[in-house]
Amino acid sequence: MQITHTQLAGCVILQLPIYHDQRGHFQELYVDARYKDAGIPDTFVQDNFSVSQAGVIRGMHFQRFKAQGKLISVLQGEIYDVMLDLRPDSSTFGQWQAITLNASSGKQLYIPAGFAHGFQALTNNTLVMYKTSQYYDAKDEAVFNALDPKLSINWPASITKRSVKDCTAPNFSDIVSSFL
Repeated sequence: MQITHTQLAGCVILQLPIYHDQRGHFQELYVDARYKDAGIPDTFVQDNFSVSQAGVIRGMHFQRFKAQGKLISVLQGEIYDVMLDLRPDSSTFGQWQAITLNASSGKQLYIPAGFAHGFQALTNNTLVMYKTSQYYDAKDEAVFNALDPKLSINWPASITKRSVKDCTAPNFSDIVSSFL
């Protein structure tokens, strides 16, 4: 497994080997010992799965008090994945970074606890699976507007759908003071 550190401390891109033969390909998506050896401290307790059509944006989501580390894999299609640092003591607080993940690359993204996360599906029938280090708690969930003009996230495709919750969320710039 090859590890690439992002500009946001703690977030890493993991390049997993893919084994190809005449039948197709095979990939080990998660082997706990390898992630521990790579310096990822989380124990994952929940797997989540989504199916999205091209242009759909999901995010920006986070848990307020039960922050979740996430390990994101694309099983089919391609996404533009965005992470935003919510850790008040971090030198990159309030900054975001995006990477493109797709099923054929063998790449995963690890985002530690303390980040908001969202993505845009770039292909139809995009399948995304992600592990979390904390259980989902609807009462602890929070969201901010992925289209906040002050964040200037450059979503690469035409936006086709967002949930009502995402569309009515406040801008990050309006809630940033609650983290400080």
